[in-house]
Amino acid sequence: MPVALSPGAGAARAPRAAGRRPERVDALRITEIFCSLQGEARDAGALTTFVRLTGCPLRCHYCDTAYAFSGGDWMPLDAIMQRVRTLEARHVCVTGGEPLAQPNCAALVGRLCNAGYRVSVETAGALDIRAVDSRASRVVDIKTPDSGEAARNRWDNIEALTGHDQLKFVICSRADYVWARDRVAELQLPAGCDVWFSPSSEQMPARDLADWIVADRLPVRFQLQLHKQLWGEAPGR
Repeated sequence: MPVALSPGAGAARAPRAAGRRPERVDALRITEIFCSLQGEARDAGALTTFVRLTGCPLRCHYCDTAYAFSGGDWMPLDAIMQRVRTLEARHVCVTGGEPLAQPNCAALVGRLCNAGYRVSVETAGALDIRAVDSRASRVVDIKTPDSGEAARNRWDNIEALTGHDQLKFVICSRADYVWARDRVAELQLPAGCDVWFSPSSEQMPARDLADWIVADRLPVRFQLQLHKQLWGEAPGR
């Protein structure tokens, strides 16, 4: 997904599983499982286990996780849960790629919530979020025009949001900012649903975006990607 997290130095990785699809249906194709600091949104700075699912139907211009588009290994849900337990973080972020492109993602999220984890799900906003357990915080992207994928926004997801969920706009230009500002003014969001504006790291000067938000008194939260400030761009994969 466009601004999904990169593991920090020394992040633990999942062991490679067999590449052949298992006979059992309770499995997901996994790119990596690792423990690091959450770099974005409401839980920024918290020790978090990231479960990165393989595959994404979108091709955003600024995507920094293209390595998750293909490959990966099939892991039964039981094995994923065991790996999460081993990494010992109470926060778990299910990300991608686009995690909702795999139907069993909802089952994994439900199991994580049942086990008492604080769960977030990062989704590109083009697929229906209603099957995802509302105990998890669903972090839903709204794709701006400069992403190249604005036509894929699934606007009926807005009706499914709760105050526990979050919206995210990745801003690439002044035109993107104006478009996103106008969308925020139109949306009817539940109380407590945070709206994040994040500069695209290679296209948008962060200071400019911050100044525009202040000048317009915009009721959103500005964010930078903490993990990139700490560890830089993810190494080639």
